[in-house]
Amino acid sequence: MNFPLKVWRQKNSRTAGSFVDYKADDIPEGASFLEMLDIVNEALVARNEEPIAFDSDCREGICGMCSLVIDGIPHGPGKARTTCQLYMRQFKSGDTIWIEPFRASAFPVIKDLAVDRSAFDHLIEAAGYITARAGSAPEANSLPVPKDDADLSMEAAACIGCGACVAACPNSSAMLFVAAKVSHLGLLPQGQAERHRRVVAMVRKMDELGFGNCRNHYECEAVCPAEVSSTFIPRLNRDYAIAAGKGVLAV
Repeated sequence: MNFPLKVWRQKNSRTAGSFVDYKADDIPEGASFLEMLDIVNEALVARNEEPIAFDSDCREGICGMCSLVIDGIPHGPGKARTTCQLYMRQFKSGDTIWIEPFRASAFPVIKDLAVDRSAFDHLIEAAGYITARAGSAPEANSLPVPKDDADLSMEAAACIGCGACVAACPNSSAMLFVAAKVSHLGLLPQGQAERHRRVVAMVRKMDELGFGNCRNHYECEAVCPAEVSSTFIPRLNRDYAIAAGKGVLAV
């Protein structure tokens, strides 16, 4: 399979970037999208040209590191998969493929297709945790959790923090990410003590980091590889409203 590529090249966040034409030739249809980029990079290195920078790690759809916008869609065409789970057989040989980084002011470009998503780390640092000393694992039945709550918490915890929700949102909102983290902990007994402080702190940090506001486009849900539901966003809003009514201040 052969593909003309339009790849975004940018030296760093302080310089302008542009699309550059490349050819991906003799690509096996069983190759993943990242493996296709590996093949292109090997050819560039062989010609003493600068390889294309992009993020990847586990390449199993778990770590959330891969972060490409492919033909205008974060992680590319299809649902419930990351870039590393996208295979070249899903394209037609000869198709021109446009590849660019996640676009958001809170995700500055490091180089080419690699972006700095440390803003998500700062959101977690703000309050995305439980401070209570957990000690060793308790006996499973010592703290009963209703099955519906446990299941919903696990659905929220499925978020891998890739940032596709931000890249897809016209306002670059991180509401789905924050809602997933807040709900994951807020649905469990262990997360109740700091529930309202948590939501206020994370929403304030989200605004401070330059993420936009949610306008209910639901593009976030459409591209989420873990299929985290947008119904967690109203849960976040409800918790925030309750916290504001109680006069809870973030610490």
